[in-house]
Amino acid sequence: MKERIEIRLAGTGGQGMILAGILLADAAIRDGKNVVQSQSYGPEARGGASRAEVIISEGEIDYPKVLNADILLCMSQTACDRYGTMMKKGGLLILDDVQVSRSPTPYAVRAPITKLARETTGREITANVVAIGLLVGLTGVITRTAIEEAVQARAPHGTAEMNLRALAAGFEVAKQLEE
Repeated sequence: MKERIEIRLAGTGGQGMILAGILLADAAIRDGKNVVQSQSYGPEARGGASRAEVIISEGEIDYPKVLNADILLCMSQTACDRYGTMMKKGGLLILDDVQVSRSPTPYAVRAPITKLARETTGREITANVVAIGLLVGLTGVITRTAIEEAVQARAPHGTAEMNLRALAAGFEVAKQLEE
């Protein structure tokens, strides 16, 4: 793993980007990594801009903000328009192609994240966990065991099994994309 991996998760309020960031940070800690997680959202809880940032490192983290993301996940067109160019050259851009129609680069990874959530769990709200499964499956930035443990520990009460199914769907899409 690189010394410092910067991850930005962006969408709109209600899409679960804050929880997704917390899950990634929790899993990184379970893997014995150093981690910083921060979040930002608009004045309204649902519909406003929402982003979580996670920095994962083997060594000390001397600056707690994402400057240019190594990995950017965009779950809405607004998020993609705002953050799509704020990446390192050669970084990984993951888009929910149900919610995002325009990309700043032809090299983005597109997946029907929201659709998969609906099909897998019957609830669009689990799209954030599908997306995390996809991200971890594509990058290996943390282990599958650690993210599964984080989901079990942090999923809202009574939703762990549903969220684990969503996570598995994300890993399956990552596997299909790599074939």
